[in-house]
Amino acid sequence: MGSSGHPSPRIDGQAKVQGDLFGADLWCRGGLLVRAIRAPMAPARFDLGDLAAWAQARGAAVFTAADIPGRNRFGVIPAHADQPALAEGHVRFRGEAVALVATPDDQPDPDLTDFPVTWHALPAVTFDTAETAAPLHDHRPGNLLIEGRVHRGDPAAALAASTHHISGQLTTAHVEHAYIEPEAGAAWWEGETLCIRACTQAPMLDRDDTAAILNLPPDRLHILPSAVGGGFGSKLDLSLQPLIGLVTLRTGRPCRMVFTRAESMIATTKRHPADLRATLGCDAEGRLTGMLFEGRFDTGAYASWGPTVANRVPVHASGPYRLPAITATARALHTNGPVSGAFRGFGVPQATALQETLIDQLAEQAGFDPLEFRLRNALAPGDATTCGQKLTAPGIRECLLALRPHWQRARAATAAAKGRARGVGLACGWYGCGNTSLPNPSTIRIGLRPDGALVLHQGATDIGQGSNTVIAQIVAETLGLPLGALHLIGPDTGLTPDAGKTSASRQTYVSGRAAQAAAAALRADLLRRMNMDDSASLTLRGPTVQAIAGGRQAQLDLAALPVNPLGYALMAEETYDPPTQPLDPDGQGTPYAVYGFGAQMVELEVDLALGTTHLLRVTAAHDLGRAINPTLARGQIEGGIAQGIGMALMEEYIPGRTDNLHDYLIPTTSDVPPIDCLLIEVPDPEGPFGAKGLGEHTLIPTTPAILNAIRHATGVIPDRLPVLPHRLLAALKDRGPP
Repeated sequence: MGSSGHPSPRIDGQAKVQGDLFGADLWCRGGLLVRAIRAPMAPARFDLGDLAAWAQARGAAVFTAADIPGRNRFGVIPAHADQPALAEGHVRFRGEAVALVATPDDQPDPDLTDFPVTWHALPAVTFDTAETAAPLHDHRPGNLLIEGRVHRGDPAAALAASTHHISGQLTTAHVEHAYIEPEAGAAWWEGETLCIRACTQAPMLDRDDTAAILNLPPDRLHILPSAVGGGFGSKLDLSLQPLIGLVTLRTGRPCRMVFTRAESMIATTKRHPADLRATLGCDAEGRLTGMLFEGRFDTGAYASWGPTVANRVPVHASGPYRLPAITATARALHTNGPVSGAFRGFGVPQATALQETLIDQLAEQAGFDPLEFRLRNALAPGDATTCGQKLTAPGIRECLLALRPHWQRARAATAAAKGRARGVGLACGWYGCGNTSLPNPSTIRIGLRPDGALVLHQGATDIGQGSNTVIAQIVAETLGLPLGALHLIGPDTGLTPDAGKTSASRQTYVSGRAAQAAAAALRADLLRRMNMDDSASLTLRGPTVQAIAGGRQAQLDLAALPVNPLGYALMAEETYDPPTQPLDPDGQGTPYAVYGFGAQMVELEVDLALGTTHLLRVTAAHDLGRAINPTLARGQIEGGIAQGIGMALMEEYIPGRTDNLHDYLIPTTSDVPPIDCLLIEVPDPEGPFGAKGLGEHTLIPTTPAILNAIRHATGVIPDRLPVLPHRLLAALKDRGPP
């Protein structure tokens, strides 16, 4: 029986149960504890006083931008890198670090309230004033970081000729990632190599940017990712890596840094707030005709993942539907707010929240059931997206068909619930797996040692989604050996090839394809050496590999083979890079090789007196091509839905007011209703065993499904997220009696 397609337990599950090593857990006694001095306001100029005298009086060491030996600038997209590790004379957002204080770990924590720094407040650039205010960065007039665009056909003419059309707008908020583990890590020397252990989603990016800041050759910097207590996108950016690296570089001593919860919340990235407007039309038969979409995204003080958001949103603005004419734009604008970065969906959840609510209203206006209207317009094999890309295996129709009986049952139950504001909402979503029209390679290595140990070098960071297990299952299935035979070496810049960052739902697909190729190459090598064809079954017994096919069998003694420099008798290393094409100025091209699809249905009740929303059930159908591990897939769906609930109903980060997890609300178990997961498998020939990504997709339909259910229950069309009780009450009052 093959390994993929089965709910194998997580191969790192035992370590997690026993107590895994997280960023703060590895520590060398006798080292230094590092704290950052951060801006209490922004923007501001600052002056540093007598640092030497202050430090001497406290037995501390102080480091500033003047101590940085390399390039004091980093960013996940090199062409837009603009963020200093330590600010130089001027801060652009509240919480920006200006200095480091390092003290021996056997000393009491120093009082930092009298640190010699003077702040001079400056006028702030807000989201409302961004396009007319003086630029935060001189080379970005109008505070425009970048604009993404997709244009196809003549949408203005199409809308003018449409039988029905609907317009709407939506404003969304900053959303905090709220992972359990704050940023934490340690640094130390091993000979001539600087080692940094930290919680991260992108070890190779960390290594390259940190090396440039510290003016070290990359091969003298070793990033050892810890287990990660949640990431969701924010741990793609550098945080403390260059800070602790600088302290150890300058002192020669090991050091450790752990962000407080408040520090984590003020200093790290958020989901982009957005101001969205769109118009959507259809003909008398309910066929979509045209769309105009405009999005403004608050990317904050620095670029981070703003370019990715601005480029990804227009590609996805149509939803997973046939749409012959569209103009969609997304502008990433700088403000003095928190840095906005990657957060599960890269802007697509915000855009979908508007687009899918318009789909519902348009269906109603045209006289169609919302599910049947979506089925009428859903992408099918051979259809072209708004980028002109023909799709091979879109599974959105299958998702909707799987929901149909649940939808009919829920609508009937809601109609029978007299006297209660009960509603049912539906929404679809799609998401391209991997980078948008950019190289996106992953490399995986597999080796057999002379003693028969089968080792998988898997550099894709597992941040809870289960890539350690899923990629190992793909390897075992391809090799034809049991999953238990594999020994995993997880991400480590000194031991594993670059499997790329854990983001954009790319690891199962991209690293999975690389793993499949490496395993196939190793299997082919084994069979060739034993003169057996691919029908043979393999068995590994100590240093002996045995192959059996029909009545023939052969053996290979690994101990008799020469060993390569990495200690392997046999080894395979393969790279996979998705076949994409650049987008032209109108956004036409092949931005992604593989897409995932999903549709979700929400049942809820609204308390009309209190404005509160009570979720009753969520039914989620997701096309993941092939469920390599169904248990992990269901976990991804449930986790994404929980975050979508927060985005819809409660999560709003307000700097200075919600810098803790008491005032900033996230869903608890009492807020998450029963979830029914329907795993749909429409294999994509480009994916490993047909698999597609899933991580981002699970969040995208949740918020609009909730918004559509609220409208169904109350008649109110929410135009601001989250739909807090006082906002819903105000909207109900404006609506008047039903």
